[in-house]
Amino acid sequence: MRAKTAPINAEGGREPRSFSVGGHLLSAAKPQPGLYLVATPIGNLADVTLRALETLAGVDVIACEDTRITRRLMERYCLAAELTPYHEHNAAVARPKLLQRLAQGEAVALVSDAGTPLISDPGFKLVREACAAGFAVTALPGPSSVLAALTVAGLPTDRFHFAGFLPAKQVARRARLTELARIDATLVMFESGSRVQETVADLAHIMGGREAAICRELTKLHEEVTRAPLAELFAQADRLETRGEFVLVISPPDADALVMSADSLDELLRNALSHSSLKDAVAQATELSGRPRREVYARALVLAKDMKGDHGQDSGRA
Repeated sequence: MRAKTAPINAEGGREPRSFSVGGHLLSAAKPQPGLYLVATPIGNLADVTLRALETLAGVDVIACEDTRITRRLMERYCLAAELTPYHEHNAAVARPKLLQRLAQGEAVALVSDAGTPLISDPGFKLVREACAAGFAVTALPGPSSVLAALTVAGLPTDRFHFAGFLPAKQVARRARLTELARIDATLVMFESGSRVQETVADLAHIMGGREAAICRELTKLHEEVTRAPLAELFAQADRLETRGEFVLVISPPDADALVMSADSLDELLRNALSHSSLKDAVAQATELSGRPRREVYARALVLAKDMKGDHGQDSGRA
């Protein structure tokens, strides 16, 4: 059955405060004034909740990252609320305007392009300032690629750490992964298709034989979940489909893994010594490595001497 379109008003536009589900046109009351954080589908548009549709139909304005993407959801369910862009490039200008509308007693919805707002998406400062100003802030839970990947990966779910997007440069990425390797929880992170093969290689290098899952295009037509130890995933990395959006899930470390290998310790110390004092580098490495401070300090002295010598030789040749 084709969905009915929203009724047309005298000005020729769609009548607000209504939405269509399964061919049935439903009315929606205007929500109480305040900011509504509305989760939207991460791929499959059928994953939207009825509460989300009713709220999006009833609010005065919907703040969204990309009006073109949000409009697809609007058209699917015959929503007619006003759309206004709110993203990292215009937030400083757009945020005061949204707060002003809240002050005038309006109901404002915040959505991201996909999933739950604020999760690796803009919105934190808007929520913080709305709370500080005393406006009501309400979360409408729903789709989340973080939780979808975590539950489908087949790895422990009692404790998990969401790491967001990793650094694009390999040196910074490996340093970040070295820090994450010490966390006693399942790790969840986002990655782009252009870097996923490099990241899998770095994960295998730093986190060894841990179990992992590569989740691609969750809830979409070509959804794919590959589960295997990191070493196997690395061996298959050159055959990995790189189109789409990825969520990586890595199992927690075992007890032995909480003590950093000698090679990883050296890598961590070299990185720390390149921009920190010996004292600060040792403190950081001791905390992250699980090794005694005396051992870390002794190794740091050797590496610092070697690094100083390398710089001196380079200067001599220049």
